[in-house]
Amino acid sequence: MNRKDLANAIRALSMDGVQQANSGHPGAPMGMADIAEVLWRSHLNHNPQNPNWADRDRFVLSNGHGSMLIYSLLHLTGYDLSIDDLKNFRQLHSKTPGHPEYGYAPGIETTTGPLGQGITNAVGMAIAEKALAAQFNRDQHNIVDHHTYAFLGDGCLMEGISHEACSLAGTLGLGKLIAFWDDNGISIDGEVDGWFTDDTAKRFEAYGWHVIPAVDGHDSAAIEAAITAAKAETSRPTLICTKTVIGFGSPNKSGSHDCHGAPLGADEIKATREQLGWEYGPFEIPADIYAQWDAKESGAAKEAAWDEKFAAYQAAYPELAAEFKRRVNGELPADWETQTNQIIAQLQANPATIASRKASQNALEAFGKLLPEFMGGSADLAPSNLTMWSGSKSLTPNDASGNYIHYGVREFGMTAIINGIALHGGFIPYGATFLMFMEYARNAMRMAALMKVQNIQVYTHDSIGLGEDGPTHQPVEQIASLRLTPNMSTWRPCDQVESAVAWKLAIERKDAPTALIFSRQNLAQQARDAEQVANIAKGGYILKDCQGTPDLILIATGSEVDLAVQAAAELTAKGKQVRVVSMPSTDAFDRQDAAYREAVLPASVTARVAIEAGIADYWYKYVGLNGRIVGMNSFGESAPAGELFKLFGFTVDNVVEVALSLG
Repeated sequence: MNRKDLANAIRALSMDGVQQANSGHPGAPMGMADIAEVLWRSHLNHNPQNPNWADRDRFVLSNGHGSMLIYSLLHLTGYDLSIDDLKNFRQLHSKTPGHPEYGYAPGIETTTGPLGQGITNAVGMAIAEKALAAQFNRDQHNIVDHHTYAFLGDGCLMEGISHEACSLAGTLGLGKLIAFWDDNGISIDGEVDGWFTDDTAKRFEAYGWHVIPAVDGHDSAAIEAAITAAKAETSRPTLICTKTVIGFGSPNKSGSHDCHGAPLGADEIKATREQLGWEYGPFEIPADIYAQWDAKESGAAKEAAWDEKFAAYQAAYPELAAEFKRRVNGELPADWETQTNQIIAQLQANPATIASRKASQNALEAFGKLLPEFMGGSADLAPSNLTMWSGSKSLTPNDASGNYIHYGVREFGMTAIINGIALHGGFIPYGATFLMFMEYARNAMRMAALMKVQNIQVYTHDSIGLGEDGPTHQPVEQIASLRLTPNMSTWRPCDQVESAVAWKLAIERKDAPTALIFSRQNLAQQARDAEQVANIAKGGYILKDCQGTPDLILIATGSEVDLAVQAAAELTAKGKQVRVVSMPSTDAFDRQDAAYREAVLPASVTARVAIEAGIADYWYKYVGLNGRIVGMNSFGESAPAGELFKLFGFTVDNVVEVALSLG
């Protein structure tokens, strides 16, 4: 069987799928088909009958617009992705959406499309493989031993996130990460030499990568040799620079941006079939080509061989084997619920007035002892974010057995790397930065929410309360934007007890990301009974109440909860019946049943004031159009925090005045 025929099966399916949908990107799949054929048929260890095999190689299509490439590969090799699924490309509720989406088709390791994030996810997967291997492998028992492969294009290399991630990959010596640069010289606007003239090989050499330059991306023997050389290099990640022709095989559109993001057209597809010598109709693959591509039998054999290795490992190290199974299955320790509830009860019984960022660190200290799967980190702000605890051990190139990554000043890269760690499995990953700088990382957190993967972010310095650093560092609109993101859970705790509950729920939340928002300044601990402590998990609860039906409800979060409690005392002295509701998580509160929400915020009480040192407009959802909000309507200023709170109205006197204005 001619290898070109096998690669041409990818080209044919790709151009047919795009033509059928009347939209899509045929150029990259046609250009990278020869590389994909060599990698997937000769090197990739995977099992189409079990896409979740723990020790499979990971494959990431970072240039996700070329999605028909991976759909063709999954179909041809025997995954549960039928020819009808390929015919349904880009259609509503299909398993083959316009860009690869995690959870839609088996074998899709991550959602890609926003360029640069796929290669960054791949860096996270490679970090997870290296760390898991260092923690679990023993002499003669390498149960974690797989590669991460990524395809990327010029666009991925132009995006700044690729610099962040690939720089760190070189520093950490991720020897089992192999990336293929599709050097076709074309992007949407045309030939890239007008806007992308970097010496990419030298750039990656400077990062500490092993670079294999000038590989003919249409020469199977050259590709084979490059992959073999890449796998032989175990101390550095490898970039294979493959020179390709976009839209290879199209006689009139190859080598041009004309085939980047549009169907070739019926006439050009006919001409391409003739040029390639492909004598079959649309979506028609002959049986002998299917047989050459089919990886079900070989994949099952590879997994069976690994199962034998794991059985020997289990016999030699039964406790380690049980722990490995627990972690890769995403299960929490058996005594998790009992232990964590005891920790939270002890915190309530021992009040402390501390910054919630310190409360977060205390929670990490308590929970970290129960969770060897923690993989923490911070974007060069560990002393400020307080993300290290006594059990933290830094990952290094020569010792990856630790549980803490120093990401450097790479907020976007950090967040997308954590997505990759979460997707790989075996860890509960968290990262950290100042809340203001989540803006740099916003799209990666959006991708975590879109994919529904666990990505815990610690965002400290949560408001104008950080003071003198001024409005460049003072978040205003960020909390609201996080709350508005589908699938995101956002918590802004008011003291050490709410902080511990927020951490507990973030750890338990395996199917979506969580933003934990903490203060720089000290916060007084609130008094609660056991029922109130239990109700923290519901996102909003009655913290202070009055006799009978309240005249007024004060709703607050974070540092403003104590302000609300103090204002309520003054309003009570003035004859008002006041209820204080702490609402650390609006999304958790919104998920409660109608009866609970009505019990906390009865519809009959329309006099409501929300208090939060963040953008005011968000809170109309809870106070109604006739309610009032003590919040931010502008950026902050540079001054001591106490002066800023007075300037922007976060005082007892102002809250009382606003409340009384409601009548």
